[in-house]
Amino acid sequence: MLFLYAMKRKNILPASLANIRRGADILRKGGLVAFPTETVYGLGAGVFLPQAVARIFEVKGRPRFDPLIVHVASLEEVYTLWQSINPRVEKLIHTFWPGPLTIVFPKRETVPDIVTAGLSTVAVRMPAHQVALSLIREAGFPIAAPSANRFGHVSPTRAEEVASDLGDRVELILDGGKCERGVESTVLLGEGERLVLLRPGAISVEELEEVVGKIETVLPSSSILAPGMVKKHYAPSLPLYLFLGEVSDLFRCELGNWVVLSPFSLSLPGKSVVVLSEDNNLEEVASNLFGVLRELERSAFEGIIALPVKEEGLGRTIMDRLKRASSGIAEIKENRLILIDK
Repeated sequence: MLFLYAMKRKNILPASLANIRRGADILRKGGLVAFPTETVYGLGAGVFLPQAVARIFEVKGRPRFDPLIVHVASLEEVYTLWQSINPRVEKLIHTFWPGPLTIVFPKRETVPDIVTAGLSTVAVRMPAHQVALSLIREAGFPIAAPSANRFGHVSPTRAEEVASDLGDRVELILDGGKCERGVESTVLLGEGERLVLLRPGAISVEELEEVVGKIETVLPSSSILAPGMVKKHYAPSLPLYLFLGEVSDLFRCELGNWVVLSPFSLSLPGKSVVVLSEDNNLEEVASNLFGVLRELERSAFEGIIALPVKEEGLGRTIMDRLKRASSGIAEIKENRLILIDK
């Protein structure tokens, strides 16, 4: 870690059973609780409490057109949210839940419109994290929860990052340590027997297709059907540009006070480099990405030059996040750094 958060907030408590029960009581009374999952920290409210869900949008500064993911702890809770389940979706659930897979399917009328941005579908997943599952069980109902950060900012993978973004506007932040996966869930849309990728995530399309066959990647419309689909998202306060040239060009280029963010081991004499994985392990790159971006925000660097990974498997997810976080692309021309805005 490059930097440490200087102070522990009063609303951050260890995720003990007593504090989880305290969080469940807050949720039942219409309050907000931030909690860890295997992907990132979520900002939760009781799904059937519209006024509580409305506070999520207010606290995050999130537009009402952006639907939320609902977290469940059992299959019984799924049937309180979806109208039905088809065989392909059922196979995905039994294979990947609990885990970082969100499925969007037609909702029951009892699901408030504020949760789904007025859509006829609702996004549901079962997190693979004991704190999240225990909180849902103790509350006694599913929890609507986007990432626990300011809208558009880098998603939080530590409790202190939640507090840094949202402060005391959250009644309780359950500290379960660093999130293992570090990037959000994969989101699929179910349309009849069709399955369409809405957002790449911690489970690759290739892994999903091994279980249920072809998954389409062409969106059925330009509408925002799930979280994380806005073009500018996951962005640090420092400008970030994707570098699409030859890495060897960086050796000859003057980068000034810009730092190179590399997914693999890289040495650039006289230049600043932050490496996400010394072993070029994509799971490690994904796990470290958001935390490192937040650390760089607290640095004296002018901006970030991010090197790409191959867009296959988990690399598709990493590149999705970098593209949405970026302000444009960086090129080297005549040994000079050229920044091209989106």
